[in-house]
Amino acid sequence: MSDHESLSYTISINPVTGEELGRTRLNTVNELPQMVRTARAAQKAWARLTVKKRRLYFYNVLYYLVKHVDELTEVIARDTGKLRMDALSSEILAMAVATRYYCRKAPEFLKDRRLAPSSLAFINKVSKERRVPYGVVGIISPWNYPFNLPFSEIIIALLSGNAVIVKAASETQMVSRALQQVFAAAELPDGLLQFINLPGREAGPAFVQSGMDKLFFTGSVAVGKTLMRLAAETLTPLNLELGGNDPMIVCADANLERAANGAIWAGLSNTGQSCGGVERVYVQEAVYNEFLGLLKARVEKLRVGYDTDFNVDMGAMATERQIRTVQDQIDQALSKGATILARSAVPEDPNLKNFIPAMVLTDVTHEMDIMREETFGPVLGVMKFSDEKEALQLANNSNLGLSASVWSRDRAKARRLAKEIRAGAVNINDHLMSHAMAETPWGGFKQSGIGRMHGKHGFMEMTRTQVIVDDYLGRLNNDLWWPPYDRKAYQGIKGALNLLYGEGLINRMVSLLHLLKIVPRLFAGGSKARN
Repeated sequence: MSDHESLSYTISINPVTGEELGRTRLNTVNELPQMVRTARAAQKAWARLTVKKRRLYFYNVLYYLVKHVDELTEVIARDTGKLRMDALSSEILAMAVATRYYCRKAPEFLKDRRLAPSSLAFINKVSKERRVPYGVVGIISPWNYPFNLPFSEIIIALLSGNAVIVKAASETQMVSRALQQVFAAAELPDGLLQFINLPGREAGPAFVQSGMDKLFFTGSVAVGKTLMRLAAETLTPLNLELGGNDPMIVCADANLERAANGAIWAGLSNTGQSCGGVERVYVQEAVYNEFLGLLKARVEKLRVGYDTDFNVDMGAMATERQIRTVQDQIDQALSKGATILARSAVPEDPNLKNFIPAMVLTDVTHEMDIMREETFGPVLGVMKFSDEKEALQLANNSNLGLSASVWSRDRAKARRLAKEIRAGAVNINDHLMSHAMAETPWGGFKQSGIGRMHGKHGFMEMTRTQVIVDDYLGRLNNDLWWPPYDRKAYQGIKGALNLLYGEGLINRMVSLLHLLKIVPRLFAGGSKARN
């Protein structure tokens, strides 16, 4: 049982002040089967609506976000320790953009598509591909972006015609309750969107075993692997977003001012608790010292504290547990020879908790956990490289591959390097931003996960492909390749093969004759076909 859970409810605590924010009833896994049945009943009617009718429900969600923006940013900041600016830009604004985009594009993404025939042999077959919702979709979401991450999956799932059951993180139940209020503005059919508050250790197995049709999980690699093993027993489809250890390549011709500012933004915003944030920085040796000077000056000027007047640049960590994880990685790196180049100040008020300084480490190597594993804290490890080959070797030397970035004024070179990085999203002269761009697919290579979310790819993940093949010659009694078989039938089908793909005019003419000889089979009845 976590620090936030009692026997019957979850206690939400402000991680900075220790103030109790509220209590949320703790559900049991025994409630989940009935929730799934309720969701399945609601989904059947919902799926029968056209996507243009479904999207009408969500314009009120957008209006609610705009009208209640200050209230929502306050809830997110108090429940997580992050800045209101982080909450506004990365959670509220990003989801307002996503809502408008998905409502506008959903009909296009989900429309039926006629498939061109692959051959003249099948010219009478008309195929249409359609997207079919899975049914009941489960979402297990983490605490680092407790509004953004479940929101985008919920709205794509619902627009696609699914029902949804959400398990939000125990640490951020106040945000979960705010999220429920946001979607209550849509006035959705009863049972279509439900939230359940379960301990994390119980949620995964319960969701997999509940009979849901697909599960979306964002979290650690270890838990993702566990869910895959459980899902194998029922063949439950999974979409996994499992974090990253993102590299940033700074070339000698980069705008170093922008690169240093970008490292601060992408590595230290949300106190470094971003799965797609910069963690490893590789700088070409010709500008290594200059870049370090810029980075050091900026980190040491960062204002770290509790967001009461907006004049703060970095907030607190969400949990003491994560602080210990980050500190363990820092201690291990220092014991192996790393050096602290820069460190920000932290609040001296003993009544404020969960603050950790932003930090830049040099003299780091890939033997250190800080450069090999996801840190999930405000720490940047910086190494130098000599040429492009070495930069790519360093960037790709990880079992994770969520996102990455290349910083250079030479756009052609930057694109060339980007194509060689094994990561799901690569930014040029920016980092982390693609997650907020609703049109771009989000997901990783290697152990960073399976599947994609956002944009058209998100709608594909929320639906299955069904093809309907209509035969325009369906009134005929037979097809040429149906029984009964004989030598003439064999020669006729062989003739079709040679007519389409064989060589030589005479060969094709002879093949056409063989094919024409079996055309009467199309019109023959069962008894005649056997004569």
